[in-house]
Amino acid sequence: MFPTSSPHHGAAVPATLAVLGAGAWGTVIAALLGENGHHVRLWCRRSEVAHAIGTTRRNDAYVPGLTLPANVQPTADIAEATLGAAAVVVAVPSRSLRETVERLSDVDVLLSVTKGFEGSGLARMSEVMQAVHPDASVGALSGPNLASEIALGLPAAATLACADDELARRAQGWLSRPTFRVYASRDVAGVEACGALKNVIALAAGMSDGLGLGANAHAALLTRGMSELVRVGTALGGETRTFYGLAGIGDLIATCGSTRSRNHQVGVRIARGERVEDVLASGITAEGLATVRHVAAYADDTGLDLPICREVFRVVYERKAPGEAIRDLMARAQRVE
Repeated sequence: MFPTSSPHHGAAVPATLAVLGAGAWGTVIAALLGENGHHVRLWCRRSEVAHAIGTTRRNDAYVPGLTLPANVQPTADIAEATLGAAAVVVAVPSRSLRETVERLSDVDVLLSVTKGFEGSGLARMSEVMQAVHPDASVGALSGPNLASEIALGLPAAATLACADDELARRAQGWLSRPTFRVYASRDVAGVEACGALKNVIALAAGMSDGLGLGANAHAALLTRGMSELVRVGTALGGETRTFYGLAGIGDLIATCGSTRSRNHQVGVRIARGERVEDVLASGITAEGLATVRHVAAYADDTGLDLPICREVFRVVYERKAPGEAIRDLMARAQRVE
């Protein structure tokens, strides 16, 4: 549970806010907002989940041990969840983000906390939201934010990216806690690209760790993977410096190095012989699996050199052995760093 503190840390006036998606991150975001004194409606896709959370104040399927504040109200009615909300925080998987926001009407502010792309053109989540709601203000939150650690009240920091400085300031106030520090940025493209792409590298790092290849291989994958993040992210309009901040190297370190990271967990399981279909059937959500398919198609279309992403794609979708993928990466032609 989060440490107790004065309500509305960083925010003068409580707001009515909606969070769409009652997975681990959506639940923790709702709790953060609730602990800051805001009135929060948490939309759950399934009515039985909304009922269970409303009855027990917990969502143990995703965040064991976290008790939600009384001012977080679960609902399976998306219209009820968003009615009169000052902002709608979207925390659904990337594959369902478009159809979710298409169900909204009269929305002024949309904030994405989803880390992924749509399609081979690598449409960012804020771009999808803006396409559906062209008059809404949009932003994105990203960074080294393992939901289970934040739920325990452990300190963390994130970047809130938004072209609207006033909205960024307001959102910082809504989310900031004594244990959750929020920085602002105008580089929406860079922040979102970082959040999506690092999941692919985390799959690779998990495979390396699952094969027992050691710290040197792990460090090499992160470092060379960072080059691929910058390569794609700047092609999408991101600023290089963003990749060396919280949303980039910060998130990469956390996601690639923690056993709490779902993408890392999936990489380990694949390396140890589990089929991707069986991993997915176990109920785990790893955005990197969808992201790497989009990134591989983007590389084909643009000719961008992304060797680590390509090898992850081959392991996940072409059943290439992880050990063979590592050997092929090591055998590539010599080059200048």
